[in-house]
Amino acid sequence: MSGALSETGEASDDALIAPAFTCGLDATLRIISGKWKPLILYFLLRGPNRYGELKRAVRDVSDKVLIQQLKELDADGVLLRTDYKEVPPRVDYTLTPLGRSLAQALEPLCAWGTENMAEMQRIFAERDAWQRPRPARPK
Repeated sequence: MSGALSETGEASDDALIAPAFTCGLDATLRIISGKWKPLILYFLLRGPNRYGELKRAVRDVSDKVLIQQLKELDADGVLLRTDYKEVPPRVDYTLTPLGRSLAQALEPLCAWGTENMAEMQRIFAERDAWQRPRPARPK
């Protein structure tokens, strides 16, 4: 009876549970999917940021992608966009309580990355070396 209306015309509880998740990790990954979202959350955990601050902090992200990912995080209830309606424009982004708890859940991954950064650099360098096309051998 998923998505059905009750006899009173109200949505059933099943209709409110969408999309279906296979597990808690699936739910989390749907929110943070995207190359830059975890970094956005990390930098917002430190406090409110304006767009320019986020753009400098999240290096190598294009304006288009950063704007899109901020819109998605806002729509997902993870961050709050505040437009102060001023000239020149002033907008800042802050984490909601849900976003703060999600960003805090990512902190152990950040610690793991910091602890293993040298090893990861070595592994990626090795992987890049064997993925590069080899020069053609002379005949």
